[in-house]
Amino acid sequence: MNIFYKSTRGGESGISCPLAIVKGIANDGGLFVPDHIPGIDVDFETLKDYSYNELACYIIGKYFPEIENLRSCIDSAYDDKFDSDSRVSLVESCGVSFLELYHGPTAAFKDMALSLLPYLMTSSIKQLELEKEVVILTATSGDTGKAALAGFAGVPGTKIIVFFPSDGVSSIQKMQMVTQSEDNTFVFGIEGNFDDAQTGVKKIFADKELGSYLSGHGYMLSSANSINIGRLVPQIVYYVHSYLELLKNGKLSKGDKINFVVPTGNFGNILAAYYAMQMGIPVNKLICASNENNVLTDFLTSGTYDRNRPLIKTNSPSMDILVSSNLERMLYHMSGGSEAKVKAFMDKLGSEGVYSIDPEIKSNLDFIYGGCASEDETLETINNVYRECNYLMDTHTAIAYKVYSDYKASTGDSTYTVIASTASPFKFTMSVANAIGESGGEADEFKLMYSLSEKTGVRIPRGLDGIEKLKIVHKTTCKKEEMKDVVKKSLGL
Repeated sequence: MNIFYKSTRGGESGISCPLAIVKGIANDGGLFVPDHIPGIDVDFETLKDYSYNELACYIIGKYFPEIENLRSCIDSAYDDKFDSDSRVSLVESCGVSFLELYHGPTAAFKDMALSLLPYLMTSSIKQLELEKEVVILTATSGDTGKAALAGFAGVPGTKIIVFFPSDGVSSIQKMQMVTQSEDNTFVFGIEGNFDDAQTGVKKIFADKELGSYLSGHGYMLSSANSINIGRLVPQIVYYVHSYLELLKNGKLSKGDKINFVVPTGNFGNILAAYYAMQMGIPVNKLICASNENNVLTDFLTSGTYDRNRPLIKTNSPSMDILVSSNLERMLYHMSGGSEAKVKAFMDKLGSEGVYSIDPEIKSNLDFIYGGCASEDETLETINNVYRECNYLMDTHTAIAYKVYSDYKASTGDSTYTVIASTASPFKFTMSVANAIGESGGEADEFKLMYSLSEKTGVRIPRGLDGIEKLKIVHKTTCKKEEMKDVVKKSLGL
């Protein structure tokens, strides 16, 4: 059965997967969604013996059947640049399984999609016979930026421009981005927060005059954020993989349900878990874990999304977000595909910063539990899990574990649970070391990374080892109002 893509806001439909991947965002500002969610039609007993790459080819192929060389794209993306033979690791500790998604080149879960997206993008460009150079425009709260830079660095026919909040990422995250040396990479700190960066990028995409100007000079814009369907679909695979692994090792029996806990900022990672559920993975509950920027927790509780609040800078910076873009896709699905309702919600969010969903849509969201954790609770959780279970986790994973603990205490739910572990603890060394009392007063995060590894026996990921010795290439900051001019200047226009 053919699959096509349409805008959540109704402006476009019948879009092929290569075009949806290359465009990144619909002309009306909406996000591309599949016209149906395909089901898993191979028996789990067969699937559980698939390698990660074989499973990825099967699942992604359901959404992107037109990508002619999909298997070679996947094999090129998921190769020995990953520290784990299975690309992801499922580690049982403290009564749950941690789905470690950070064994890729940049030590964060974004690698699982952004290692593949450049191959999907270049294949799509070739199939569409486009004569333009693609400019990847991305806002990052810390991890997407480096993963996108690493993926697109040196890729012919592309340039990548990344904006990050200059004071809103960890020292290690910042160093990962500003040391990217390839000629087609451009990195800018903005004087503002992630929402400012993301809003600025969306405005650039929506600027028809700029789009026409760039087209006249041989360029077209696309995105590497999870607003791009080519970023989102590969994330479905690891949820299916984790369930199959649990069947394979006897932790689950056929038909058993599972809970997934996902630390959530932009809502893309938990949306991928929803797609896995719709494909046939028997999910009991999706647990959406937020930090003190708990706009999603409030929304899931009340049915009102309200971004009119101060953004709090926390020790889990990748979740310091007040506008969760991928929630738009979930609203589309929960409203029965009502583009008019989605457009009304998004228009109201843009003009007033707040919207409320109707009771029917809210009841359709009952399979998602929302919870949040404070900075102190995050640090306490890191310490407790390390002392009690000898498992070292980063701040974002700790929030997920804390919210799951609260959920279990309040519901008594004993369903087997997988927690998405989204980043290496060494990406947030200062917070992690302070949490377990191993900072020793060291103020240099890079020096601390090595001492933390020595004290805990946990190995530093390849992509972070020696990062402090790299040359800083990108030193420019800009105001959020200057982002459009920065894009043009980066392209020599």
